Amino acid sequence: MRLDTPEGNLPPTRRAMAASLFFAGYASAAVSSCASPVTTPSDELIVEDVHINGAGGYSLPAYVARPAGRGRHPCVIVVNEIFGIHDYIKDVCRRFAREGYVAIAPDYFDRAGDPAPMTDFQQILAIVGTANHEQVMADTEGAIAWLKAQSFARNAIGITGFCWGGTVVWMAAARFPDIKAGVAWYGRVVRPAAGRWGADEDRPWPYDIGGTLQTPVLGLYAENDNGIPLESVEQMRASLQAADNPSNSQIIVYPGVQHGFHADYRESYNAEAAADGWARCLAWFRANGVG
Repeated sequence: MRLDTPEGNLPPTRRAMAASLFFAGYASAAVSSCASPVTTPSDELIVEDVHINGAGGYSLPAYVARPAGRGRHPCVIVVNEIFGIHDYIKDVCRRFAREGYVAIAPDYFDRAGDPAPMTDFQQILAIVGTANHEQVMADTEGAIAWLKAQSFARNAIGITGFCWGGTVVWMAAARFPDIKAGVAWYGRVVRPAAGRWGADEDRPWPYDIGGTLQTPVLGLYAENDNGIPLESVEQMRASLQAADNPSNSQIIVYPGVQHGFHADYRESYNAEAAADGWARCLAWFRANGVG
């Protein structure tokens, strides 16, 4: 079984150490000697916890960061990794807010619990497994509806996500016309092999919708990602080109880096690739009407 975990991309001699740090909870990983987590201040921002109308009418909590100034701002839905709405995801929201965006991170796992502080990997898997594809899509639709109802938000909505959230980006961009652009950071793009986590759910994967995708998505992937092999990324490229790529979607592969290269709390963090990916993300949104 392989999942979007930092130790999955480390040499075996370091894997056990990283696992012990990471699965002591997000906070332990963030302060470990191999990590330099970024902290974005919230001054001149409005940061709040809200509730949106999720799947089945569920009152789903979400973290919001937005500029404090008056006016209407473009929006970004930030989709978390398997570890939930922890400090890194909140910080990404504040980074977007400082760029002039209303950033919202729905807590997709709230119905089952909070995986961020957990130490038992199987407990984390159990929580993530409860968030099936249709529920996640409906929760995302709730975030869109919440944004469209706010006086400070423009109907210019993008979506970005990391690991587990990267897959959500591709699928949400294909489903919701209100989403103008997406940026997927190393999300799985093809159905997992039998026996692996997520393989048994009867659902489409990004590869399945690539040829009909109309919304432009930028995929940011890692050459040395042990969880998402390059062959699958090339399959996704082929899917996008099957219909002459009407969305103009693109995939960038960063050489020599590992899965999670943007996650500054992980040992796999790569500052150069992270900075380049962030710049590309902002430029992609601006070029596609979200900025």
